[in-house]
Amino acid sequence: MTGVSGLPQQQAMNDLEPLIIGVGGGSGSGKTTVVNKIVESIGSTDIVLIEHDSYYRDLRHIPLAERQKQNFDHPSSLETELLIRHLEALKSGYQIEIPVYDFVEHTRSNETISASPKKIILVDGILIFSEPKLRNKMDIKIFVDTDDDIRLLRRLKRDINDRGRDFDGVLNQYEKYVRPMHLEFVEPSKRYADIIIPRGGENKVALDMVNALINRKLHDL
Repeated sequence: MTGVSGLPQQQAMNDLEPLIIGVGGGSGSGKTTVVNKIVESIGSTDIVLIEHDSYYRDLRHIPLAERQKQNFDHPSSLETELLIRHLEALKSGYQIEIPVYDFVEHTRSNETISASPKKIILVDGILIFSEPKLRNKMDIKIFVDTDDDIRLLRRLKRDINDRGRDFDGVLNQYEKYVRPMHLEFVEPSKRYADIIIPRGGENKVALDMVNALINRKLHDL
């Protein structure tokens, strides 16, 4: 078994050809709710969940004050090339080591999370459709579309409660980075989605259709 920077070295586990599903959308759009509904419907035993946020680059080489000024909503802030290698490894039947990211310190932990191949690989992130090499790995691409004001309120609550940020800091980051990057990278990536879910996890009709499609694809594997 290797660290987070290389491919796993153990032997391929089986000939499983998993279904790779991407769930994208703006920050605070309700992606997590949609992901949870899919997991609830399909069952966690058949799903590997990978968050693009886990692949933020380690910034321990620069002072914390400088880390906090970085643009975390630009594609370059993420080590997407490692995520792509991990998807290829899982698809080939290998176990991977998912990075663990500290959103307060903006560093990677020395610990990793082991993940083994399963029937479904579920990838969640705001920028997953903006990277051609990443989105081309996906069999189903789902975009969660939610109004800007609702997304901002959700981001405020998440960053203050879960990521140790203050109100002014979250608003400044939203104005300086989040909104411009959403308009430049996230919103245009919606065109690549196979399915667009308005109103996120509250849209039961759309979620029922998504789960029916996934189940049908699973039977075809």
